[in-house]
Amino acid sequence: MGNLLVLMSDEHQARAMGCAGHPFVQTPNLDALAARGLRFTNAYTPSPICVPARSSFATGCYVHQTRLWDNAMPYDGTIAGWGHVLQRQGVCVESIGKLHYRSAEDPAGFDREHLPMMVADGVGMVWASIRNEDERLTDRPRMLGDYIGPGHSTYTDYDAAVVERTVRWLAEAPDQDWCLFVGLVAPHFPLVVPQRYFDQYPVDDLPQPKLHPATGYRQHPWIVRQNAIMDTEAQFESPEERLRAMASYYGLVTWLDDNIGKILDALDHAGLANDTTVVYTSDHGENLGARGLWGKSNMYEESAAVPLILSAPQCPTGTCETPVSLIDLSQTIADTFGAALPPASPGRSLHAIAAEPADPDRIVFSEYHAAGAVSGAFMLRKGRWKLIHYVGFAPELFDLQNDPDERMDRAADPHCAAILADLMVALHRICDPEQVDALAHQDQAAMIARSGGREVALTLGAPAATPPPRFTP
Repeated sequence: MGNLLVLMSDEHQARAMGCAGHPFVQTPNLDALAARGLRFTNAYTPSPICVPARSSFATGCYVHQTRLWDNAMPYDGTIAGWGHVLQRQGVCVESIGKLHYRSAEDPAGFDREHLPMMVADGVGMVWASIRNEDERLTDRPRMLGDYIGPGHSTYTDYDAAVVERTVRWLAEAPDQDWCLFVGLVAPHFPLVVPQRYFDQYPVDDLPQPKLHPATGYRQHPWIVRQNAIMDTEAQFESPEERLRAMASYYGLVTWLDDNIGKILDALDHAGLANDTTVVYTSDHGENLGARGLWGKSNMYEESAAVPLILSAPQCPTGTCETPVSLIDLSQTIADTFGAALPPASPGRSLHAIAAEPADPDRIVFSEYHAAGAVSGAFMLRKGRWKLIHYVGFAPELFDLQNDPDERMDRAADPHCAAILADLMVALHRICDPEQVDALAHQDQAAMIARSGGREVALTLGAPAATPPPRFTP
């Protein structure tokens, strides 16, 4: 069966790779991995925010199945996932780096967790679970951090430690089938990156973000209300600082790429490259100023799409246009070792998908019930069309074949009425959005009450980026 190395970054925009056609982002190691593997060009997160996405990835289930709705409801191993399946198969299963689960003491499906990064204090961002507009606070510290630009942060130090531990692990890899999950935090904010990476992206050469409100673009009403909880665009000190934020993000992507190169070199030096399947992906994307938005937390391509590369000894090479999600990757991990996730998982192995002709009409689903969401947001991708359904708001509909930048909402176009209706039927086959939205609000309200009520809940959790664990360099 061989071995499996799963590399997951945090907040990596799917298009921010050379192999994905980005005009200037430098990712030579990811490009090389894609050249000898298969890149899925239409891959999505099950939820565009860290903790729910990672819980769904751990279990292979949709967020409304796990009921782990937001960054204060972390995975604790109660729902069996791919790690538990592999353990039952006798596979060595370990992790190094960011998991964003509840606690290292939980039975999360790993034989051992090295340098695990979990939610803050085992509870996560309880303050962000307050979704009623008249109860939440909007004057919180800036999401991207106080300083933006060249330098070092606890995140870059943490990634360096994760890479060093991974290199050592591969040099001492067990003499049996193994699965190693490596969680890196770059390019997640804070947007601070070592100088030489920052310098690779001169601010004077950077393009302005698309669809900026200053140019006349009008944000969707749901987005306006969601973004109000932490309007990063309004908190930049100057236009120059916004450009530094973009340069820092791109620099962190290249920093990430260098770290992946070190890990892949270590795999090769250990003599394991020919017997190891390698997967690279991220938990969600990053808006990076498009539409005046930063972070993730919406269903536009910048936020909901993820990079996904699979390189395996018997895997085809090139690109695959079939839409997939991280839930399919969950099933793939089990399938790599001849196992399967429980029937509740809607995923399908990427190995099976790759072996078949491309199916551009395959349906992929995502949902969001977390920070700032006044109601649930649901995404359905089918063929060239993408539906974004907001409970209580008008939907959006995009033709990704002719409009990959999602500049023209076709939801009100009478020529698209049949398409919109078909996508709504497909959405309701997966879940009832209104019922799921009500359930999420119910579960979050109950959690806030258990935490001591609104006033206590507002004090619980990291203000923005989750702090990394303490470690010895």
